[in-house]
Amino acid sequence: MKYQNKRDFDAANMFGLRLPNNDFAQYFNGSSFLKPPIDSQSTNLSMFNVTFATGCRNNWHIHHAKKGGGQILICTADEWWHQVEGKEVQELK
Repeated sequence: MKYQNKRDFDAANMFGLRLPNNDFAQYFNGSSFLKPPIDSQSTNLSMFNVTFATGCRNNWHIHHAKKGGGQILICTADEWWHQVEGKEVQELK
């Protein structure tokens, strides 16, 4: 679902309040926000809810992994596009 304003998006956001994504800002061309739903310090897993401000885009990048794959993407609100190198763009809603 596409939200027309921040108030409606925040009301529907199951992850709650998020913080400015300063540590990974170099990978974005605008403002983004992070909310880790789990404590990655006490587990062997890192998980983040990433929210993009209107007009924000991710720069091309890669996620390396020692085993099994580097990243799982789940679109929880709005719509976005994803592309694996050499493949067609996928629209996700």
